Formats: sequence, C-alpha cells, structure tokens
Amino acid sequence: MNDASSQMIVFEDVSKFYGEILGVNRVNLSVAPGITSLVGPNGAGKTTLMNLMTGLLRPTRGQISILGVSPDEPEELFRRVGYCSQFDSFPRGVTGREFVNMFLSVHGYGKGEADELTMKALERVSLTDAAEKKVAAYSKGMRQRVRLAQSVAHNPSVLILDEPLNGLDPMARAETIRLFRQLADEGLHLVISSHILHEVDMMSDCVVLLNNGYVVAEGDVHGVRDEMDEEHPMQILIRCDKPGALAARVFEQAQIVEARIHDDRRGLFIKTRDADKFYLLLNEVVAEGLVSVESVTPVDDDLSAVYQYLIGSETEGSNV
Repeated sequence: MNDASSQMIVFEDVSKFYGEILGVNRVNLSVAPGITSLVGPNGAGKTTLMNLMTGLLRPTRGQISILGVSPDEPEELFRRVGYCSQFDSFPRGVTGREFVNMFLSVHGYGKGEADELTMKALERVSLTDAAEKKVAAYSKGMRQRVRLAQSVAHNPSVLILDEPLNGLDPMARAETIRLFRQLADEGLHLVISSHILHEVDMMSDCVVLLNNGYVVAEGDVHGVRDEMDEEHPMQILIRCDKPGALAARVFEQAQIVEARIHDDRRGLFIKTRDADKFYLLLNEVVAEGLVSVESVTPVDDDLSAVYQYLIGSETEGSNV
C-alpha cells in the first residue's frame, strides 16, 4: 500500500450482487479527505457502497481499502471509521448518554475516558441538555443527532453517514452542516448520502452520482458539468435591455444550440455547447454597446440540474 492510498478510501473494480440482483457494479473510486456526497435515486447503490466501506457487506469481487485498512480487519477498521446508519433503532430504556457511552465501552475505553468522550460528542450535536433523557422520548431529529454523536464519539478519521439530515429542522440541519464542514476542515473523510440536493451542493467537496448500481459521474459539481457531452448543453439566462439584438449575435456562433427570448421580454435564454466561448462573445457585445446586461445566470450549473441530466427523473424503488 503506497502513502497516497493510505490517505484515501479506495474502491478497485468493486461489484456486489445479491444473488442475481445488482447492488453496485465495477466501482472504481478514490475518496480524498473532505465531504464526498453520494447522490442517486432509491436503489442506485448508495447504501450498498456505505455498507461495503464498513464491512457490513462483502464485495462479490474487487478490493476496498479504508485509509490502508481492509474491511476484513474489523477491529482496526472501527478504530478509524464512524458510521451513522439511516435505521432508527435503539436498546430499550437507554438514555442518550448511555447510548453513546455503551458504544465507547465496546471500543475498550475505560469509564473515565468514555464518560468524557460521551459528553464531548453530545455537546458537538447540541444534546447535552437531553443527555439523561431516554432516547425513546426524543424527537426524530434528536434521535438522528444522538446517532451522529455515537458515530463521532471515538474521534474517527472517516465518517460514513447515511441520510444524516433526515428529520432535522432547518436550524438543526444548518448546525449539522457546519459540524460536517468543521470535521472536513480538520482533515476527516466524510462520506454522506442525501436526497436534499441544494444542501449537498452547498456542503460537498466532491459528488459521486450513482444510478442502477453504476457510478455515472464524480468530481465537484462544476467539473462534472463541464465534462457532460453535447447532448446536454449549458443553459444560461441573460437579463438585458435588448434580448432580440443579443439573440441575433449569438446565433452567429456554431456552439449555440438554442436562443429564446424570455416571456417578460427582458432576458434571453440560451443553450450552448461551449460556455467559455459564449462568455467571450457576451463580453464583446457589451463592449460594443449593443446591449446593457443586468445579470448572467447559469440556469443548470448546480447539482439538481446535473442530477436530472445524468440520471433522469427516476425516484421510485427501494434502497439496496
């Protein structure tokens, strides 16, 4: 294992089949420190990838390495990995403090150290006031946060978080995203699955788009968008005083696929295969005084649009 691989989460030609049913197929990924979000419809393979990382599933073929450690080494793996699953279940009658503390005891921490780490983890997720309340009495959002506290309590290097924003109110989601960014800035690897695309777009360093068990794209959202083929030209809305005159100029360019005046007659909607060339042309048009531009907005330069382009509108099915 080289030094670079020991700092990465690495999938090498990994496939997982459930009998004849495909979980994931031929996955090759190298996940660097920071926040990597797994995005895709239900059944795309997000949970399968996470369970493979934690050793809860074994690959049908291929190799997985978590910072140089194989999932076949569970004791060493779980010193490095924290896992927050999407399943909402707890031992009967336990308090929030006991729930986190029992997990640390399994890791072999002594009572004093386990108590200290427990309260620190509960503080990180703003649950110290509810530490002695039974988890059964928690709201859904509080149960989500105590599971997150358990996953970070032993100070792992890797956090694997399956739908961690589910059930949180807007303020708790914002606080949790700030915690994720803080952990990423400390050098941790965070692998997160989520359906809340605008929040994924806001917090992620890298996105991995999955569909039907295959990785269909990876990278930062702008890089993924730049690599999309000519079937999906960039869409841009230009607010200006003379959209008709601008339309006449842009149609001189071969890379322009469509130019359509906005319904309010105060803007031009264009589709282009080469955004850079279009922006150069727009600069020339403005310099010539042909139009006065109020704003330029890439209509689809976000994760939601890229997601729709690459994996369509499929939302039905169940997670594998």
